[in-house]
Amino acid sequence: MKRFENKTVIVTGASSGIGAATARRFGCEGANVVLISRSEDKLKAVAEGIDSAKVVVADLSTQDGAQKAATEARQAFGTVDVLVNNAGTAVAGSIEDVDEDGFETVMETDVTGVWRLTKALWPDLKATRGNVVMTSSVSGIGGDWNMHAYNTAKGAITNMTRALALDARDSGVRVNAVNPAYTKSELTTGIQNNKELEAKFMERMPLGRPAEPEDIGDVIAFLASDDARFVNGVNLPVDGGLSASNGQPPQA
Repeated sequence: MKRFENKTVIVTGASSGIGAATARRFGCEGANVVLISRSEDKLKAVAEGIDSAKVVVADLSTQDGAQKAATEARQAFGTVDVLVNNAGTAVAGSIEDVDEDGFETVMETDVTGVWRLTKALWPDLKATRGNVVMTSSVSGIGGDWNMHAYNTAKGAITNMTRALALDARDSGVRVNAVNPAYTKSELTTGIQNNKELEAKFMERMPLGRPAEPEDIGDVIAFLASDDARFVNGVNLPVDGGLSASNGQPPQA
C-alpha cells in the first residue's frame, strides 16, 4: 500500500534510531522523503534505501540551521505534506548536576528547534492541508528519576502538540505526537549497556521487551496517513503497556 505516493515527508533526526526507521517506512509507502540531521554520512546511508530522498544537513538547535532546513526541504520536491519532528537530545542529572549550558542544549534542540521548523513550514502545511507528528515521550507525560531537563523538554512538546492542534482550527492541518517508552537507539545506549538497569525497565513493561525503532516509525506513519484523518491533538503512548500501570511493582 502506497499511502504517501506523490507526497513529501520531512523527517528530522533521520540519521539513526526512530528517525531512520520512520524515513524508511515513509519511503516504502511511496513518499518523497527529506531527511534532516547534523550527520551527513549517516543521512546518506539511510537515504540509499529510499527511492526518492533528499538529504539536508542542518543543526536545528540554531536559528540559521532551522531556516536552512526549512528552505531546502521546501525546495526539494516543491510541497510539504508531513513534518515529523523527531530530532532530540538528552542530558542526565538532577537540578544540582545539570548546568545551564546542558539545560539550554536540551531545550534548544528538543523544543525551540521544533518550534522554529514547524513555524517556518506552517504555510506549506496549510497549503497542502498536511500534518505534523511530534516524537514526544512517556517522559513528557510523567517524570523520570534524574532526567529533569529531558522531562521538561518533552513535557513542552506534549502540550505544544495540543496547542498547535487548536491553533490549526479550520486550516485542515492536524498535529499529533507519539510518546514512546524505552526504545533501542543511540540515545538509550546507556540503558542497553547496563543490564541491571535494563532489567528494571523490563519489569514494568507488560510486553516484556523494549521498542524497536520500527515499532515507533510504523505508528508515526499511521498518524500521518489518511487512516488517522480524524485524529488530532493526540499524544499517543507507544509504550508496550507501560502506562497501563499505576506504578506498583509487578506481582509474581
